[in-house]
Amino acid sequence: MMGGADEPPVPATVDLPRLPAVGPLYRRALRGALPGGRRGGTLPAVALTVAGVRVDRTHLADYDRVCGFPLAERLPVTYPQVLGFPLALRLMTAPDFPFPVTGLVHVSNRITAHRAVLAGEPLDLTAYAEHLRPHERGRQLDVVLVASAGGTEIWRGVATYLSRGRGGDGGARRDRGDRPATPAATAHWRVGTRIGTDYARVSGDHNPIHTSRLGARLFGFPRPIAHGMWSTARCLAALANRLPGAGTVDVAFKLPVALPGTIGFSAVRADDGWDFALHDPRTGRPHLVGTVR
Repeated sequence: MMGGADEPPVPATVDLPRLPAVGPLYRRALRGALPGGRRGGTLPAVALTVAGVRVDRTHLADYDRVCGFPLAERLPVTYPQVLGFPLALRLMTAPDFPFPVTGLVHVSNRITAHRAVLAGEPLDLTAYAEHLRPHERGRQLDVVLVASAGGTEIWRGVATYLSRGRGGDGGARRDRGDRPATPAATAHWRVGTRIGTDYARVSGDHNPIHTSRLGARLFGFPRPIAHGMWSTARCLAALANRLPGAGTVDVAFKLPVALPGTIGFSAVRADDGWDFALHDPRTGRPHLVGTVR
């Protein structure tokens, strides 16, 4: 089905009987990274759905431990993205997806919770890609994951990825101005090497840049780096008792967090929520900046 003249095509829905296993998808991703593979020039016009997904409470408790959330009946606002990650990975490793998933850079993330999501309720999950667009360093796209209950959307996550290389806007880099002053740290966190493998285990995201020194070096990093969504979750866990059930989290990923290392966390109350950030305590350079509204 096609949308209006100014709208993108409405994606065709493909119902899957269950969430896919991530192991075969990563093997597909590695094959897709080999030179000579054929790629489409547009995003696949398909939405993948799985109905009636239930939370494994043992897995939830493990996720809470790795990220620092307290055990609660209300899901951490980042958890549905982990729950639906296999669906998004299936979409991104399809032969007609325009970029190899192993080369994509997660540059920002927006999560909107319309209400608290409870651990005991079954969820219908949908994943699709949209808004392929030029960027000064290549091309960007959004991978959208939606969680619904009883036919009503209750949670939406939009992950923005950058494919570096050709296809950018061809213009000069925008003037970014002076870097803002580093906020005073609310806390300093020592992040061990194992956080990469621990978060990979609970999230399903086994990208080797997070779990292997060799894998990190192949992609230009001297050491493994923390997952951006672990960094986001760790910040929100520090604010967990002060966050409402509904709201929007916006995060921009700046410099990677090399493992092991020490990071500074700051949180400042705003009129309608919180501003938070992670930075390098020695240089003040930002790893992540975010808001909760």
